[in-house]
Amino acid sequence: MHKSICLVLILALLASCNNKSDQKDSGTDSVAADNTPPLINYNVVQTFPHDTNAYTEGLLFHDGQLYEATGTEPDMPAARRSLFGMVDLHTGKIEPKVELDRKKFFGEGITFLNGKVYQLTYKTKTGFVYDAKTFRKLEEFTFPSVEGWGMTTDSTHLIMSDGTSNITFLDPTSSRPVETRIVYNDKDSVVKTMNSFKLVRILGVTDNNGPVSNINELELIHGFLYANQWTTNYILKIDPSSGKVVGKLDLTSLANEARNKYPESDTMNGIAYDAATGKIYVTGKLWPNIYEIRFPL
Repeated sequence: MHKSICLVLILALLASCNNKSDQKDSGTDSVAADNTPPLINYNVVQTFPHDTNAYTEGLLFHDGQLYEATGTEPDMPAARRSLFGMVDLHTGKIEPKVELDRKKFFGEGITFLNGKVYQLTYKTKTGFVYDAKTFRKLEEFTFPSVEGWGMTTDSTHLIMSDGTSNITFLDPTSSRPVETRIVYNDKDSVVKTMNSFKLVRILGVTDNNGPVSNINELELIHGFLYANQWTTNYILKIDPSSGKVVGKLDLTSLANEARNKYPESDTMNGIAYDAATGKIYVTGKLWPNIYEIRFPL
C-alpha cells in the first residue's frame, strides 16, 4: 500500500516538472517572437562643456569641425538665439556664422551639401541656403511639410523630419518657384515667392507598435538614420529602406545627469558623427554637457 502511494507521488512530481518545463519553453518562444527594437548598449568616452543657453536643434560635423544650430522664440529668455555656428569643445561656446531674427524665425536643423549650408525653420515653412565658406545667404526655399525640425543628408538628398512619423527626402538640385505664405508668430504673415525642392520620397518610421511620431534631429551613420525622438531619451536607429526602427539607445542616465547639473536642462536633442574619426557626440537643449559616446554601429 505504501509503495503504491509512493509511486503515485513520484508520477505526480514528474508530471509537475514536465508542466513547468513546458511553461518555460513557451515563455522562451514568446520572447523570441517579440519584435521590439533591441536596446543598443553604449559607453561615455569623454564629456565636454555645452552652452546652457543653446536650445539645440541640430548638431553635426563638417570638415572636422563641430557645428550646432539653435532656435528661440520672442517669449523665451533673451540670451537664447536662433543661429548656427562652430562649437568650441573646450568651452562649449558657439561662434555664430548665421543668426536669424528671433521675432520672425525659430531656427531648426542644418546640413552641409555640395558647398552649401541648408537651414530649416520651425513653423514658417521657410528654409535658407548659404555658401558653406562665406556663409552668405544665397536663397530661400520652402518645403512640403507643415513644420521643419531635424535635417541631414545622404550626399544627394536633403533628409528632413517634421515632428511626425515621416522623414522627407528632397532633391535640392531640382526646384521651381512657388508662392508661400509665411506666418510670423502666428499672426503676422506675408506672401513670398521661394524655390520648392522636388519631393523624392516620404519614409514612414515604424516599430512593433506601428508609426513612431516625434522624429527630431537626424544623423546618417553607416547607412542607417539615427533620430532623436522628441520628449524621450531615445535615439532610434532606422533602416532608411523600410523605415523600421531596428534598435534604440536609451540615454536616460545622461539626461538625468544633465538635470542634476543644470535643472533647466530640457529634452535630449543633437547627434553628430565625425566620419573621419568615427566619433559620435550627443547633447540636449540647454544641457551643460556634450558627450562623446561609443556604441556598435
